Amino acid sequence: MVAPGLGAVCALLLLVRAPGRGVTASGGGGEGPLHRTLLSPDIGRHAGPGGCSHRDPESDSAWDLEECDSAFFTFREMDCEPRGSPACESIISRNTEKILSQAKSLAEQKRLPFVTDDQDTNEELAIGYVLVGSGLHDEAVKHFSSMLQENADLVSAIYGRGIAYGKKGLQDIKNAELALFELSRVISLEPDHPEVFEQRAEILSPLGRISEALSDLTRAIQLQPSARLYRHRGTLYFISEDYVAAHEDFQQSLELNQNQPIAVLYKGLTFFHRGLLKEAIETFKEALKQKSNFIEAYKSLGQAYRELGNFEAAMENFQKALMLNQNHVQTLQLRGIMLYHHGSLREALTNFKRCLQLEPYNEVCQYMKGLSHVSMGHFYEGIKAQTKVMLNDPMPGQKASQEYLKVKYLREYSRYLHSHLDTPVTEYNIDADLPGNFKDHWAKNLPFLIEDYEEQPGLQPHIKDVLPQNFESYKPEIQELICVADRLGTLMQYETSGFLPNKRIHRAMGLAALEVMQAVQKTWMNSKVRINGKTRLMQWRDMFDIAVKWRRIADPDQPVLWLDRMPAQSLIRGFNNHINLIRGQIINMRYLEYFEKILSFIKDRIIIYHSANNPRGLSEVKEALEKVHKVEDLLPIMKNW
Repeated sequence: MVAPGLGAVCALLLLVRAPGRGVTASGGGGEGPLHRTLLSPDIGRHAGPGGCSHRDPESDSAWDLEECDSAFFTFREMDCEPRGSPACESIISRNTEKILSQAKSLAEQKRLPFVTDDQDTNEELAIGYVLVGSGLHDEAVKHFSSMLQENADLVSAIYGRGIAYGKKGLQDIKNAELALFELSRVISLEPDHPEVFEQRAEILSPLGRISEALSDLTRAIQLQPSARLYRHRGTLYFISEDYVAAHEDFQQSLELNQNQPIAVLYKGLTFFHRGLLKEAIETFKEALKQKSNFIEAYKSLGQAYRELGNFEAAMENFQKALMLNQNHVQTLQLRGIMLYHHGSLREALTNFKRCLQLEPYNEVCQYMKGLSHVSMGHFYEGIKAQTKVMLNDPMPGQKASQEYLKVKYLREYSRYLHSHLDTPVTEYNIDADLPGNFKDHWAKNLPFLIEDYEEQPGLQPHIKDVLPQNFESYKPEIQELICVADRLGTLMQYETSGFLPNKRIHRAMGLAALEVMQAVQKTWMNSKVRINGKTRLMQWRDMFDIAVKWRRIADPDQPVLWLDRMPAQSLIRGFNNHINLIRGQIINMRYLEYFEKILSFIKDRIIIYHSANNPRGLSEVKEALEKVHKVEDLLPIMKNW
């Protein structure tokens, strides 16, 4: 099949997708939008004393690749030497004699920020910086404060005290305020030093003051552009989700220094988050050329292939990441999610269990573990896992995760399904059984704040979970039906980018097609069907309800609800059922096939409009429209004519 068409009947049926994940109403079985923060490696890690981080040898964080390239403790006159060199190792020592020796060496080599003309003063300053580098931050503050009592405008001491306050810990707002105050004093006294602006930006960004941090980095770049500064500013743009600006900065950084795997990775991520998956894939491959054991690049490459719908390539790259580190939690999580949405529930469950062994409080893996169990009919284990997510209340002021918001609905729906396990599926219907407010909140992914809601029945001991079945245990005629269903289901897979094949959805829709055929055949024989415990004439909705039923069974994560069975007030407030081909910077890869047709249609509408209202300027409008190939190019035409 080509890209999906939009049938009129679909307007009546609401399939709501949670923002972070979900399967579309289409047969492709691919899942949600591209904005999974899990794809991104840790952002904003600062280097340790002396510009060299105290790196965990087991860690493979992307930032460890260039930890010696931070301005947090940068001396303008020196570049940080490779890890293991005396310049990096000596900073760790806390022995008094060694501190004095190190300080003298730094002073003699003038490897200090804002070095003075007086050797004794430089040695005193160097002692303060070595104290900072040794982790003795309080002692460093006292040392610099003592020097400032004698000379209040000693810039290097002000700068050193600001660094010491920052190193004490920005989680204490007093330290952050004192650090910012000191750095601002340095800037007022010495306004032409880019490293001070960069240092202040590194204090501002963890406080959420991104626009101020960007302003400081821009000023630093104006004073002395460097690959590091462009990369740092690009990272902040990336955090701010301004992926176009971030891409430009990473590109500028790479033009100044090509050998930066982390910058190449983030350049690829700017493509990924804009929906430019093919460009992202090529960029991640470039990062791997620079660093062949780059786990973050393999993980990101796997995720990009997964979003493109290429299951085999995604699995290959997730596997390569796990070969480098079998305990890489993010890769296990992402691979598990992909396996779930590929219909491989048992394999997915294995990944989530391993993820939780390594990280017991991982909400995503806990949620997906519960979802996988329920999808397989293991309600006891599923609801137990869901309850653990519910107990993980967000801290005051902390934004609740998507999993926390969704899990209460999933838990109630799981209870509902369990209570009806021994009831024929034709005898119950969630559109009629579930309360209207519950359906409204569930469909809109609102917080679970429903007045007078009566919980679904708890797990009943006499209702047993679904027993696992082997294909060989089925009778030959059942096996044949399943095989036919599998063949029918695969016919609905969209052969366009962005749709991950889901064999569970395929089988469900194949079985739905067979049941519809059987129902129609019975109707031709006696014109009646049994629905919700009643026998009546078959209607068109009954056929669609068969497909809806199988769709609900295939994935309990999503509310599949008829719009006309929703509460009246819910319909008045409306549902977002639009599909965006392009929204701001973001391209919807799944429906890009429609872009040229829709753009051409809009051009035709503009010409028709001007033919009626501006015939004199029509030739100019036509000439301008011939040059339009992007949505952005339409805006000047709309404004000028």
